[in-house]
Amino acid sequence: GSASGSCPPRCVCASNILSCSQAVLSSVPAPLPRFTAVLDLSHNNVTRLRADWAPGRLAHLHALLLSHNGLSFVSTEAFAHVPHLRHLDLSSNRLRALEENLFSDLAELEVLLLYNNEISAVDRTAFDNLGRLRKLYLGQNRIARFPLELLRDGSRLPQLALLDLSANRLRSLPVGELQALPAWLRDRLYLHGNPLACDCPLFQLVARGRRRRLSAVMDFQEELRCLLPAAAAPVGILALAGRQPLNCSEAREAVLEAHLGDTVTLGCDTRLRGVRSRHWVTPGGERVLEEGGNGSAALLANGSLQLRALRPEDAGTYACWVGGPLLNETLYVELLVHNFTLHGPHDTLNTAYTTLVGCILSVVLVLIYLYLTPCRCCCCRGADKPPAPRDDSINSSVLSTTPNHAAGVPGEPSRSHSASATGPGQNGRFKVGGTPQPPPRHGPKVQRKVSDPDSVSSVFSDTPIVV
Repeated sequence: GSASGSCPPRCVCASNILSCSQAVLSSVPAPLPRFTAVLDLSHNNVTRLRADWAPGRLAHLHALLLSHNGLSFVSTEAFAHVPHLRHLDLSSNRLRALEENLFSDLAELEVLLLYNNEISAVDRTAFDNLGRLRKLYLGQNRIARFPLELLRDGSRLPQLALLDLSANRLRSLPVGELQALPAWLRDRLYLHGNPLACDCPLFQLVARGRRRRLSAVMDFQEELRCLLPAAAAPVGILALAGRQPLNCSEAREAVLEAHLGDTVTLGCDTRLRGVRSRHWVTPGGERVLEEGGNGSAALLANGSLQLRALRPEDAGTYACWVGGPLLNETLYVELLVHNFTLHGPHDTLNTAYTTLVGCILSVVLVLIYLYLTPCRCCCCRGADKPPAPRDDSINSSVLSTTPNHAAGVPGEPSRSHSASATGPGQNGRFKVGGTPQPPPRHGPKVQRKVSDPDSVSSVFSDTPIVV
């Protein structure tokens, strides 16, 4: 094939996968097929990744593997030609620092592996523009300061769900601010294997993870250790409960639900006596130390925290830190703020009462309609109209099968009404109304009288209805 589509020497090509692992390469082979989607360059001797390692744009490349290469230098423009990269493996190399805007061209990156390097310095802008990054592995490096700026406001790495900082050189942790992290990140924060200094907030952070059975704690309990001031060897963090000189106690938790605009009071019901100091830490890491507080949070005289006019951003975990003469205690209160206002009990009662009254009125109106509606025929019948003869009426049902009564003439058989007696009216019905005729004077037959036009009869009844 052409140069742009051929497989480089000492590499194996399968469809859009290009594997050059363990090929004793000192540089990236060229030219690379433009259709490459996965490029494996692991276990080689590529020590420097320059800006021109990929002369052409590799628009289909989504996975680049460069682990175990002794890589010590990566150009800040090294990823300009692979903008759709989603998986980048730079683990097990010799990187010492993450330079400014090193990964800023990888806006679609989801997984970044940097573990087992020699990284001791991380620039604040090294992870800028990584809006889709979900997993960041920085374990087994030389990081001495927790990079809290990556997590504090949630805007730099908004989708980060896993952060591995294990086996570094961290000596202290911002426990109060770690408690304020979103649950999906706080529960997947790996910190084992660091020379942390023992204190009660650290114990309570780990104990809380054990109580919730988080994998970051349950899977690495033996490696979660810390250093006591007078101890020669590190001790297990979870073994600090009741142990001198700290004698830490496990934190207690409570859950409180509220609604927008409410005023709530978070209690700090400590079991300690002779409390020397007490303060609250909000989910945003702000401390409320003095009575009266500032803004919407106020510390009351009994140690409770009052929150006024709740907003959605007030939700989260609040920590009450209590210092006693012998023990320290921490109480956590998780506040859930529902994103709607709640009607008071009087509003609910008014609504139920209105509904009940409406139902009663509807029933009364239906009863009036059924039983108290006046009869039209009784009200509208004139006094000068003689009653219809009982022996014969045209109001009989046109569908009736019962013969009419005798006509009243001796010797003449009775007759039933036929459709030709009146003729069809509107809608195919027979017109039963008409002008009353005078009684017969002479003749062998009795003349029938046309019924009152206001009379009502059933067209489906077997028995004639005479009004």
